[in-house]
Amino acid sequence: MKFTLKFATAAILAAAATGALAQKGETVKIAWLDPLSGLMASVGTNQLKTFQFLAEEFNKKNAAGVKFEIIGIDNKLSPQETTSALRSAMDQGVRYVVQGNGSGPALAIMDALEKHNARNPGKEVLFINYAAVDPDLTNSKCSYWHFRVDADTSMKMEALTAFMKEQADIKKVYLINQNYSHGQQVSKFAKDNLKTKRPDVQIVGDDLHPLAQVRDFAPYIAKIKASGADTVITGNWGSDLALLIKAGNDAGLNVKYYTYYAVTSGTPTAMGAASDGRVYQVGYSHYNAEGPVKPLMSQFKSKFNDDLYTTAVYTVYNMLSEAFVKTKSTDPVKVAAALEGMKFKNFNGDVEMRKADHQLQQGLWIARWEKATPKYPYSPENTGYTLAPVKYYEPYVASTPTTCQMKRP
Repeated sequence: MKFTLKFATAAILAAAATGALAQKGETVKIAWLDPLSGLMASVGTNQLKTFQFLAEEFNKKNAAGVKFEIIGIDNKLSPQETTSALRSAMDQGVRYVVQGNGSGPALAIMDALEKHNARNPGKEVLFINYAAVDPDLTNSKCSYWHFRVDADTSMKMEALTAFMKEQADIKKVYLINQNYSHGQQVSKFAKDNLKTKRPDVQIVGDDLHPLAQVRDFAPYIAKIKASGADTVITGNWGSDLALLIKAGNDAGLNVKYYTYYAVTSGTPTAMGAASDGRVYQVGYSHYNAEGPVKPLMSQFKSKFNDDLYTTAVYTVYNMLSEAFVKTKSTDPVKVAAALEGMKFKNFNGDVEMRKADHQLQQGLWIARWEKATPKYPYSPENTGYTLAPVKYYEPYVASTPTTCQMKRP
């Protein structure tokens, strides 16, 4: 009996030791659910390549010793298609999902996982949001199973308007945005922030247009021109930004653009020489940032003749690797608990995953479109131009409060 008891105890300890190191050599499947068709396909295709490329890099060396495998599924930028894609991913044994294009699809994932995780203990799935930036996702609609590594719309507008406050040439602002939650929030926060920081500035237009459907922005450009605006604020991305700026340049519209996503596929080409000094972007990094991503951007460009611009993908792998080491596990339940309040060194400095709402706290840059130089040489889409950094804001400056009432399992 004593022998049996000792043997059983030894077996349990051995199993526990094995379990503690289970992540070594383990394959972690991550489902990527974003558009590979439609007008935003170029952005989605670029980001899927980024996830696959950086998986290969992290597979060479990460502290947890895991192997990342990316399963890419086209969600067609649709919440309904996203729900179907998520079911397909979970059927393949996926325990981690990433998405970034469109807050509607993000919310669909959050709703589905709240139900799935409650009904399927032991099979929980974790959602890492790398680019869907509607503030409601970490406020009124916050979920324990959702973690966002991009800065949200309100955080970016806080930094953007802090910079605009100092620009004396801004007198009349036109707002043009995509007609969905993010675009609506850009409009709202722009008006709120400018009213506080620059009450002298006039809002001379406020347009919302269909997401990923407009092919000719000439009518919108005519309205902007007629308004007398000297500045445009837009949260547009992908084709909706590239075509907007192209139409403006074609019409000789002489305004400055304050943007969120001037890096996305097609936009650098649309800007070209005509936009020199007239486009600004707010973001958690910039093309010419020093650190571990810099050589990876060059390697990505050599391999794909494309630009690695969604560097939050690096954050996803870095953060998960840190959590795997901390928990000695890849179990999403343990990882979620470890991520809450976790501080770690990232490619863009010291960051923290705020426990209250699962919103990453990080510094933000303002960058300006101008000719590439030896100091800032990176040239997206081989344009000869770059987004050069002009101002950095510490995490506390861009941080915004949360109303999240987190329901923890």
